[in-house]
Amino acid sequence: MKILLDTHMLLWALLDSPELPARARYLIEDANNDIYYSIVSLWEIQIKHLRHPEEMPVDVKEIEFYCEDSGFHNLPIRRVHVERLADILEPLNVKHKDPFDRMLISQALVDGMILLTKDKRIAQYDEPCIFPM
Repeated sequence: MKILLDTHMLLWALLDSPELPARARYLIEDANNDIYYSIVSLWEIQIKHLRHPEEMPVDVKEIEFYCEDSGFHNLPIRRVHVERLADILEPLNVKHKDPFDRMLISQALVDGMILLTKDKRIAQYDEPCIFPM
């Protein structure tokens, strides 16, 4: 199975955080699964690091090193990911304007991946690729 980690799941997995749900840990550690991180997550992490280094003490170079060390695969943004954004409908009861989350959903849809997330706003999208924890 190809699994795309949302930004929180990526950070929790790399930091071996107790916040990482046991079910997610099992899927990430399963050698039969290919684990991906998006360039979108690196972008989001770098912005947070530059704005609030006390809250996000690691920068994108460190995160990418840890991802490679963990055997995670990088998923770049391709034009087809951007085009697919037009097909993602926001649920009527959710005001969710996070462009990073929308791109992660688009990438998972296009590339036939499962998007692991604990974000309740992402989980409210009616897309088959979303796997809420």
